[in-house]
Amino acid sequence: MTGAMLINLILQIVGGVIGGNGIAGAMKNASLGSTGNTIAGAIGGLAGGSLLSSLIPMLAGGAGGFDLAAAAGQLVGGGVSGAIVTAVVGMIMNATKKA
Repeated sequence: MTGAMLINLILQIVGGVIGGNGIAGAMKNASLGSTGNTIAGAIGGLAGGSLLSSLIPMLAGGAGGFDLAAAAGQLVGGGVSGAIVTAVVGMIMNATKKA
């Protein structure tokens, strides 16, 4: 694993954690609790960020050196996918608790 790949994975996870906790704060019916939001966001950020990198190879970086635009893309992609996964899992889990 190269250094650029490791940085991308870290950015995706951090973005996912931020997105997951952010959406849970905004949508109380999607919250899984602090730990659950963090875990769901991290998993969503990693999965979505990796998918986004494969669909848009420019975001993968690795052209030598640090590319700020690619890093921002990884962070945003991870954040959005982390928020989506947290919201979906949270709404499903909370709906089954009430039923």
